[in-house]
Amino acid sequence: MQEILGDRAQLRFTDEAGLPEAVDGAQVLFLWDFFSTAVRDAWEHCQDLEWIHVAAAGVDTLVFPALAESEVVVTNAKGIFDRPIAEYVLGAVLAHAKRVHESHELQRRHEWRHRETRTVQGARAMVIGTGGIGREIGRLLAGAGLEVSGAGRTAREGDPDLGTIVPSSELADHLGEVDYLVNAAPLTPATTGLIDAGVLAALPERAHLVNIGRGESVVEEDLVAALRAGQIDGATLDVFAVEPLPPDSPLWTLPGVVVTPHMSGDAEGWRDRLAQQFVANAERWLAGEELVNIVDTRLGYVPSSQGSAS
Repeated sequence: MQEILGDRAQLRFTDEAGLPEAVDGAQVLFLWDFFSTAVRDAWEHCQDLEWIHVAAAGVDTLVFPALAESEVVVTNAKGIFDRPIAEYVLGAVLAHAKRVHESHELQRRHEWRHRETRTVQGARAMVIGTGGIGREIGRLLAGAGLEVSGAGRTAREGDPDLGTIVPSSELADHLGEVDYLVNAAPLTPATTGLIDAGVLAALPERAHLVNIGRGESVVEEDLVAALRAGQIDGATLDVFAVEPLPPDSPLWTLPGVVVTPHMSGDAEGWRDRLAQQFVANAERWLAGEELVNIVDTRLGYVPSSQGSAS
């Protein structure tokens, strides 16, 4: 980054504590720690700021009312994580269907137990979230033979990647035959607490939940209760309401639950790809060209009509 941009812009590097001083007079901010609230805390020092780029697809931690109401442009890392996350979801589906984690536990105990597994051919998956990540998940699952549908803000038929899309507000009405419920939605007021006791109760007992969106979209107490009651057949969880997941959380040890530490999109080389994406956008900014991946801060994501720079 220094080698490419250093002769055209003054670059400052800082940690969270040093942001108020470093951002004073700056026009552009590259926010690497997407869970940081440092921008909000240093907002009074951001008077010259024109553009913030966040190294993540989700901007829920970054955006706050004063920023949303300002003229500051926000861009995100749309496109970087789509394929790795989709592969993670496909892996979770296959691991569940083929009972891989159960087999590992039996192996650890030196226990030979023959079992039958499921096929994913013809299984039904519903993907919540119709952005780039949700669409890549839909394409990959369909390629593996699953029947894919979606849930989003607006209902429609014949979507090229997700088939039938139902309103997220009516999610529980469309889950009776779903084998895999995948949350890939950004965190917004509409998706906070979306997967609650009512949604979980609407799923068949064979269903498996995969969450790679945001932890706050799932009411974790309701999920724990549903798992303990056998209402669903487990969950693969990469995101949580509190991260790191507290050691005393029951999700660590509940049968059928797989916990990973917010790593579904972090395929080898992801840091380099994030940096390259920012540099490409920065070159556009320096040339006076329109930026890509501009977030609608009222919605909390990049509208699907806009292209991405991956």
